[in-house]
Amino acid sequence: MVGTSPHAHHLLSTPALVGVCAAVVTILLALLVGIYRCFCRPKRSVPYPSVRTPPENSGKTSLAVKSATPKSPLVTPTSEGEAPFPEKKAGSKSYSSTSSSIEPHTINTQWYIENESEKKSEDSKQAWLKGENEESAQLGNLFFSVEYDFDKNAFMVTLHSATDLPVKDPTTNSSDPYIKLCLLPEKKHKVKTRVLRKTLNPVYEETFTFYGLHYNQLQGITLHFVVLSFDRFSRDDVIGEIVVPLANIDMSETAVHLSRDIKPRNPKVLRNQGHGDLLVSLSYQPAANRLTVVVLKARNLPKMDVTGLSDPYVKIHLMYNNQRLAKKKTRLKKRTLNPVFNESFLFDVPIEGLQNVSLEFQILDHDRVTKNEIIGRLVIGAKASGEEEKRHWKEITENPRKQIAEWHKLSE
Repeated sequence: MVGTSPHAHHLLSTPALVGVCAAVVTILLALLVGIYRCFCRPKRSVPYPSVRTPPENSGKTSLAVKSATPKSPLVTPTSEGEAPFPEKKAGSKSYSSTSSSIEPHTINTQWYIENESEKKSEDSKQAWLKGENEESAQLGNLFFSVEYDFDKNAFMVTLHSATDLPVKDPTTNSSDPYIKLCLLPEKKHKVKTRVLRKTLNPVYEETFTFYGLHYNQLQGITLHFVVLSFDRFSRDDVIGEIVVPLANIDMSETAVHLSRDIKPRNPKVLRNQGHGDLLVSLSYQPAANRLTVVVLKARNLPKMDVTGLSDPYVKIHLMYNNQRLAKKKTRLKKRTLNPVFNESFLFDVPIEGLQNVSLEFQILDHDRVTKNEIIGRLVIGAKASGEEEKRHWKEITENPRKQIAEWHKLSE
């Protein structure tokens, strides 16, 4: 039987001690790691079930960044390099983990609400304006006086005041009126008052003196007043007009005080007047790829002014497949219903494009007070609606270098 020495017992217990120490160290490390994870883990402001957590190593936006939603729903999504959520519909509650921290359904809903409110407000304002224009048959009154000074051969018009004008500026519930005056039929003497702000009952007390007019000439003169409201951002609003012939007014002894109702601006083109005719000459030169257009004259144009005349000019548009490629216009002809233009214009048109090209003519009446109004239109080309216009175009394409002139009726 072999005996056991104390040294042998000590050697056998060393591995056991090493194992025990390793286990203790492992347990301590595990506890330290657990404590570190518990205290250093980022806090979540959103409960786990309501948010889909991306994988930790995916590189996508973390939960803490996604949950940083602004408290105010009025913030607009303007992240650099990102569109303001065009692919999402209003009311959608799911979004990608790579999107902005602002919830798109909240912002879009607020945006639609604000814009709908603005739209309804604008619609209400337009409806109010329409109703106001329809209901207000009365446009107010104008008070003025006329006088003649025989010593100075001067005719004087004094604009005193206007009353009960309509509202043209709904933001102030008022108007900014002023008055233009010209002497017809020559239209050479044109004057206007100052603008009075925010009033429907302006008082002007302004006198305009016209020198060099003999008393006998006044019998053939007509006063034309136009009442307007100044608009800072667009064309001034026309309230109405007054036409006063001087034929039956006796100014030989003293000034004459007058009052007239303001009338709506007369519609310019009457249905039974027609639109007149236009004489144009066309020629095509294949070698130069050039179309020559000569606007010769017009006849029987409708009366567009209170004088019974018009101030016409012609615009020409070169059309290609219903697109305007070029435009020209003639000089203005004043106070005539049968203007003579005799103006030539050149357009570069390749021969292969003739079948898709047309010419649009517009005769307009020039007006310094309001927008120039179209008297009539004419389209000549292969795709024109009228047979005469098609035939005219066919003749110039089949007879190159030949100038062919024809009268054409103007349409609305």
